[in-house]
Amino acid sequence: MKHIQVDLKNALPFLNQDDFKSYDKLVKDQNKQLENKTGKGNDFLGWLNLPENISKDQIADINETGTKLRNISEIIVVIGIGGSYLGAKSIIDALSGQFDHLKHDKNNSQILFAGQNLSEDYYYELLEYLKDKKYSLIVISKSGITTEPAIAFRLLRKDLEKRFGNKEAAARIVAITDASKGALRELTNKEDYKSFIINDDIGGRYSVLTPVGLLPIACAGFNIEEIIAGAKSMLELSQNDTFNSNPVYKYAAIRHALYSKNKTIEILTNYNPKLNYIAEWWKQLFGESEGKENKGIFPASVSFTTDLHSMGQYVQEGLRNIFETVISVEKTKFNLQIPNDDDNFDKLNYLAGKPIDYVNKMAELGTTLAHIDGNVPNIKITLPEINEYYLGELLYFFEKACAISGYLLEINPFDQPGVEAYKKNMFALLEKPGFEEESIEIKKKLNS
Repeated sequence: MKHIQVDLKNALPFLNQDDFKSYDKLVKDQNKQLENKTGKGNDFLGWLNLPENISKDQIADINETGTKLRNISEIIVVIGIGGSYLGAKSIIDALSGQFDHLKHDKNNSQILFAGQNLSEDYYYELLEYLKDKKYSLIVISKSGITTEPAIAFRLLRKDLEKRFGNKEAAARIVAITDASKGALRELTNKEDYKSFIINDDIGGRYSVLTPVGLLPIACAGFNIEEIIAGAKSMLELSQNDTFNSNPVYKYAAIRHALYSKNKTIEILTNYNPKLNYIAEWWKQLFGESEGKENKGIFPASVSFTTDLHSMGQYVQEGLRNIFETVISVEKTKFNLQIPNDDDNFDKLNYLAGKPIDYVNKMAELGTTLAHIDGNVPNIKITLPEINEYYLGELLYFFEKACAISGYLLEINPFDQPGVEAYKKNMFALLEKPGFEEESIEIKKKLNS
């Protein structure tokens, strides 16, 4: 069985090789902190061995619930924000056909997302779309009072109850929440919703391999056992104490080494639009984990070749504080060759008979060479193909590398204190009960 590969050959020349050799010991020391649970945030390491700890009964329960929801639903709306939706959406998008959302497949439910924004137009249009559809809800919130998903759940729950009655509405709602406390747990117990637990020791951005991510993926009809198997494979690879045989060590080390040379922006690049939301998930994982104490690599992303015609100029010749991590996919799902044209008006007959992916790969190689010439270090992550197994490897690979990267920065990669700043201001402006003093202060600030 192949594994994802990490190639550093186009990044190492930008570093002092003697300095980089020191990372062998550094990353191993940080990994020991993770494994021994002695580092910062060690009470949030439930994800670390999750791929080998999730039971067959748990997987069966998730699959059975997914099948039940599919059987009663044309649409399944997943309500959550941040890690409560990005992991599931990234995998569903990667595994789905590009135009599946335009099909009306009676054998498969359409998966939609809500609770990830506060756009009034979005919710009006969502309710309009759902009004003649049989739909169900998966609501994901540890507390049940996070503003964005709470508003979405209130709107959609009320709509379900109005259309189907309270009893059938309850049968169409699955809650993923705290085991014993919080507003959503209280409502779940009261209404007897089917529920799954968000463990206290797993934060949102590390929750994709829990029911938070796995249930929506199962509802979309994909093989969650293969995702877990891939993650388990990467877990085992990440325990290899030989630096060059451990992709997690290599990626965490090269990122920090480049950061120490003032490469403060990492651009995650793909050449397959199915991976666009993998990049969104990755940005939350690394941004929320590393961006603390005035430290951290800023995570950005581009989708090539599309963005070569917009961001390509900046990557090639802009401020040289960037490095590039390319996700390259070896094998496409389908084969499609460029046809011959007798008129050859577009001068493309020299490519006739070539697969489109061949052209894409040459664009990838040519871009890599150009960016290296433009002093942009290049890290290459190769997926053998886009399927459940390799996506499972990729998810766990990024999770563990992110944890080690955070420890290399000497910060806690498992908290997010900065996220509370906007909430405090928003609650003060909304005059939420309990924020009376903050409301007075923020109004003074606005009127000064």
